[in-house]
Amino acid sequence: MKVRLQEVCKTIKGVPVLDHISLELEGSNVYGVQWKNGCGKTMLMRTICGLICPTSGTILLNDEILVKDISFPRSVGVLIENPSFLNGYTGFQNLKMLSDLRDHLSYEQICAILTRVGLDPADKRVYQKYSLGMKQKLGIAAAAMGDPELVILDEPINVIDESGMQNVRAILHDLKEKGSVILIACHDREELEQLSDQIFKMEAGRILT
Repeated sequence: MKVRLQEVCKTIKGVPVLDHISLELEGSNVYGVQWKNGCGKTMLMRTICGLICPTSGTILLNDEILVKDISFPRSVGVLIENPSFLNGYTGFQNLKMLSDLRDHLSYEQICAILTRVGLDPADKRVYQKYSLGMKQKLGIAAAAMGDPELVILDEPINVIDESGMQNVRAILHDLKEKGSVILIACHDREELEQLSDQIFKMEAGRILT
């Protein structure tokens, strides 16, 4: 997987949110985003995964132009801001419904990813009864299941304990070994440095370094 952004801009009501961003992201790498509030980080992530159309510029995924050639990345796992699932269903049931829409993973595969993030596949509690940490873990499981080629994670370790952080590190390592492009934002600078192969600093809609 290769992701290329060429002079990508996004303007809302005349205000530039993304300002001529050019990036090249290669598979088997974890890219970190160091950011300040209001820098455009979430808009950048939404734009790369096809949830927002850029005002100008081009995004290419394996030489396919996003929006023009394809509406969304063909293989993507996303956790942006807070995870959102159906309140009246268990974690397993939520992932099963997502899988039926795209990957058609087996029972064993869904159980495996739940176990990897530290959740019990047999837990009968519905999502509404989950703690904040459990909800975050389910969001990570949803983003990682099926080994997507592009993984975008916004604050994945938020409200997660140390054992959960270790699970996240292991999952990202495995995805990286399988050739995924991973873009991650994290407010914890030390953790971001540990997770990332390369870090971009983002400020006022621009990539500074």
